[in-house]
Amino acid sequence: MSGTAELIARYYAAFNAGDWEGMLACLSEDVAHDINQGGRQTGKAAFRAFLAHMERCYRERLEDIVIMALGERAAAEFVVHGEYLSTDEGLPEATGQRYTLPAGAFFEVRDGLISRVTVYYNLPEWTRQVGG
Repeated sequence: MSGTAELIARYYAAFNAGDWEGMLACLSEDVAHDINQGGRQTGKAAFRAFLAHMERCYRERLEDIVIMALGERAAAEFVVHGEYLSTDEGLPEATGQRYTLPAGAFFEVRDGLISRVTVYYNLPEWTRQVGG
């Protein structure tokens, strides 16, 4: 496994362990985070706030993770198994609904750290599954 693939594997292992500090350790200080069907946030502080928000609203585990890496670029495909814990602004009311959703992400790596992560999933399908 390449260094880039190992970094992405470490990032997702930390995610599945709920180890936010471990995830943050994989990121560059100026990481660009492209949120699914949303804007771009920049920096570790913004990513830390995003993780806190996600922890409040969702409990998720990623399975069937496949990582593809070439040089300093990578992509990952996975299935999200989640529970909607607390209502997220602009989304349907949370009542503990469970969902299963295929998703993917693209990465750039610089100096051994993730400098960009862009996540994609089907928001209308997620909304259908949680009853919106």
